[in-house]
Amino acid sequence: MARYKNINGERIPLTAEEETQRDAEEQAWNDASAERKLSIIKEYRLNRLIETDWYSNSDVTMPDNIKNWRQTLRDLPQTYTTEAEYDELLARETDKTKDNFGQLTHTVWSKP
Repeated sequence: MARYKNINGERIPLTAEEETQRDAEEQAWNDASAERKLSIIKEYRLNRLIETDWYSNSDVTMPDNIKNWRQTLRDLPQTYTTEAEYDELLARETDKTKDNFGQLTHTVWSKP
């Protein structure tokens, strides 16, 4: 199937060399899928940790359930190591009738 590029509104077929380059770019993008997902997971994890950082103030005693949850978040990269597991962590609520539509559904993200 021929692929095209758009130059000034005109569809021009890619040359064989351009096709090869585009295939390599697409393969590189697909190969980096797991790294992209892990990066997103780390960002979500950091946000959850930041939300509970105030517990670590010297005048606050951090409850054990929060300590354990924070440790679980910090352990995510070692506990979940495959792309399928990353997909589980990034799963979102898809039922539009629910109040939490679009939110992450994995239990690790729920603060105790």
